[in-house]
Amino acid sequence: MKKIVLMGAVALFGLSNAQIAKGTSYLSGQVEYNHSENNAYYNSARKDDVIKILPTAGYFVATNLAVGLGVGYKSAVTKYDVGGDFFSNALEIKETTNAFVVAPFVRKYWTLSDKLYIFGQLQVPLEFGQEKLDVNSDVNGGDPLLAASFANKNNYTNIGVNIKPGLDYFVSKNWSIEATIGEFGYNTFKRDIDGVKRNNSYKFDLNLAAVTFGVKYVFAK
Repeated sequence: MKKIVLMGAVALFGLSNAQIAKGTSYLSGQVEYNHSENNAYYNSARKDDVIKILPTAGYFVATNLAVGLGVGYKSAVTKYDVGGDFFSNALEIKETTNAFVVAPFVRKYWTLSDKLYIFGQLQVPLEFGQEKLDVNSDVNGGDPLLAASFANKNNYTNIGVNIKPGLDYFVSKNWSIEATIGEFGYNTFKRDIDGVKRNNSYKFDLNLAAVTFGVKYVFAK
């Protein structure tokens, strides 16, 4: 049994002596856009649009060990259209979120071959943003006091700690394609409103639906 375990370890981590040298730096970036529509509810519809742009820079402080920082922007818009009937008016509800994102990280690589690496990344994403809620009512001659439009704004802070496993494949000396698969982590969300408590959540997600891809330029030594 010990021989089998040893052979497996050699097969996984001993395929190559290739290393990413200390002092190597790189630039990468993440551009994400998601759009979804849901008309499953009676007489209503929902649309979601999310845009995230996060340029990233990394530096290897030791062989196969990098630290880095991502700085970017996130925007999310959710629209609800609730159709009216004989007893109520039609409503359009729009939730808008805009945030400044800072994401420091540490990434550890393990060599599989001369071009292929696996890595584990510990990241602390920070979001500082504003939520805006707009409600517009089509009163159609109804009582405006019973169906008045209104808007509300709140600032928020979202802090996370997550771990992401991934693969990094070097197509050339200076270019690589990387993919992360899933996410394990913790988030705490706080609105800047008196009396509102923090919302804490946990994530354990390791599936092909949670795969993200990126391109990286490496300043090879």
